[in-house]
Amino acid sequence: MTTYTVFLLLGANLGDRAATLERATENIQTDLGPVLKQSALYETAAWGVTDQPAFLNQVLKVLSVFPAEEILEKTQAIENRLGRVRREKWGSRVIDIDLLYVDDLILKNETLTIPHPFLHERRFTLVPLAEIEPEFVHPVFQKTNRQLLAECMDEGEVEKWG
Repeated sequence: MTTYTVFLLLGANLGDRAATLERATENIQTDLGPVLKQSALYETAAWGVTDQPAFLNQVLKVLSVFPAEEILEKTQAIENRLGRVRREKWGSRVIDIDLLYVDDLILKNETLTIPHPFLHERRFTLVPLAEIEPEFVHPVFQKTNRQLLAECMDEGEVEKWG
């Protein structure tokens, strides 16, 4: 049976953010597979649409038997189950689950781009990613997460929470 190493970014800026991330992690373990590593929680300013509450973010490393397209379907089902309503791109949300990496897969189609197309531009993604997997190499840029973080131009604050 083929297994995939998957990196997911969880984010929430509405309601009890920490409890929502915990529930999302539980759902991910049930629906996708075991969580091998998880970063600390980080509080970050909103990105894109900035006039909204701060986010809590966390990166998970998951071992899954599902290919990328099924992972996307399952993470969207988890978001819906936890109360996600899609209104505005980059707007406030109860939960957001972004698919960052699936092994060293490079994929671009109508519904999914892997690695995540903004991963290298977002400190709130790179800080927790570099915390748990600093030497993982981005398959497009051929740079480690640590290198991408060092080169990231995003000046948004990313602070450990709790």
